[in-house]
Amino acid sequence: MKSHASLFAGMCALICASLFTSCASLCPAGKASPGQVEHVVLVWLKDAGNEAKRTELTATAKGFQKQIPGIISISAGAPLPSDRPVVDDSFDLGLVMRFESKEALAAYEKHPVHVKAVKEALAPASKKLQVYDVVVR
Repeated sequence: MKSHASLFAGMCALICASLFTSCASLCPAGKASPGQVEHVVLVWLKDAGNEAKRTELTATAKGFQKQIPGIISISAGAPLPSDRPVVDDSFDLGLVMRFESKEALAAYEKHPVHVKAVKEALAPASKKLQVYDVVVR
């Protein structure tokens, strides 16, 4: 009986490990796959440090994931203060978006929800934007 219990416990452990490994590979926060695109947007606000505007822009951007196809994940936040000379922490808001492909990024750029958000929320609030697009290898 003891050997059957040990065998059963071992099989359960193997199945659970397999399921968690599969979940990690499918989860949006998981490792990026080749061909995906990381879209990094740094925003300097006209009213520097305006927390309400930062919150508003973050909510707008996070809403894209439900409305625009091809977006895998979106994260947003304030810069991490740094004394390192190679770090630019002068921006007010950083957005990092992961897209399925460069085609998904191109479609996002033209999507009416994105175009409207840029025109009505981002452009009026921003004095400067810097964008970096990185293809995952």
